[in-house]
Amino acid sequence: MELDAFMELAGPTISAAMSAYGVAVLTQAEDAAAGATVNLGRRILQRVWHHRDEPQRDALETDVREAAAESENADAQAVLRQAVRRTLREYPELLEELAELLPRPEPQSVSIEVSGQGSVVNTGTNHGTMSTTTTVLGGNTR
Repeated sequence: MELDAFMELAGPTISAAMSAYGVAVLTQAEDAAAGATVNLGRRILQRVWHHRDEPQRDALETDVREAAAESENADAQAVLRQAVRRTLREYPELLEELAELLPRPEPQSVSIEVSGQGSVVNTGTNHGTMSTTTTVLGGNTR
């Protein structure tokens, strides 16, 4: 999974965990009363925290503390996401491990119906001309 895709999917869980626990999210045991989203965010932040050295852990704790204190501040949330992103860039194997924790979105089913002479359906990307041909067989047009 690409880092940007991971951060887009994991960002809300990280924020939810940080809002629920504050800086304690880094050491908090799983809480049966917490929702699945909060526990997933907690697990992600804890694994990121454990992959950092002592000064980096202190910095992450500061980022979590500030983001928790200003949970509605998009800038504070962005600083925390950037800290997670830096660690995942440094440890691509951790990114793959954490990506496995994320729920997989259900595939979307699309039903398309076309009718009429010359109708064309393209469910992908077209970079050229699309046309239909009319063949005359025995005087009948198809």
